[in-house]
Amino acid sequence: MQHRKSCDILAFFNIGLIFLAYAEGSLSLTVEKKTELVEAYKTHQKDTGSPEVQIAILSEKISYLTEHFKVHAKDHHSRRGLLRMVGKRRRLLDYLKDKDINRYRTVINRLGIRK
Repeated sequence: MQHRKSCDILAFFNIGLIFLAYAEGSLSLTVEKKTELVEAYKTHQKDTGSPEVQIAILSEKISYLTEHFKVHAKDHHSRRGLLRMVGKRRRLLDYLKDKDINRYRTVINRLGIRK
């Protein structure tokens, strides 16, 4: 009976660490970080969905997952998500390049994306 109690405490402790990590923002993109990106890359006052903003948000998620894979090399399910994000960012960059080459160049320079 004593062993069962210590396992319950340990499980509770692990769940608490997960919540703590989430609260600190170490798990993916936080609301504050996303708002900061929108403010930095918006093209007009109420902009939240322009290609520049979407590319910036995707780039942040991609960089997070890249660091994630340095620790978790066998996480193939998340790798598929990463590849989808990279493809979506590539399509948005291609769209922006076709629409306005100056905006495209500005975004890749600000984000440090080499092309």
